[in-house]
Amino acid sequence: MAGDEESSGAETPGAESASPDGDYPIDGPALVKTAALASVPAERLPALLARVQADLGPRIDDYRRRYERIAAEPDRETFLVEPDHWEDVGERLGLTDRERDAVARAHETAVERAGSGRTRREEYETALEIRSGVVIGTAGERDDD
Repeated sequence: MAGDEESSGAETPGAESASPDGDYPIDGPALVKTAALASVPAERLPALLARVQADLGPRIDDYRRRYERIAAEPDRETFLVEPDHWEDVGERLGLTDRERDAVARAHETAVERAGSGRTRREEYETALEIRSGVVIGTAGERDDD
């Protein structure tokens, strides 16, 4: 599993689009913004996001039951979760505080982008003041159905 995480093929720190392999559901602009603000090297973000996606992807049905889904696209779904969600994920995956914060920032930036240009933008921003955002990739899910 660890070898798969490293093989995302995203060696360019300023990647302009999401991983070509679909390893994580965070698009290029959110990744670039996170890289600029994160306390981890930009070249490590794709592997971290792929690792988190590998953990969250199989749990998507639980997210659908437990949390408010605020957006659904063909390749990803976006949820609002409790504020300590990323602490639990970080603990489960053995992430450092900086890695956990970078992953959380990437997901929340992606949620903000999901609300941009829509009438719900204010609603998304307000929701993120009291909750956290999670984006889970769904590519390949149809193969399992």
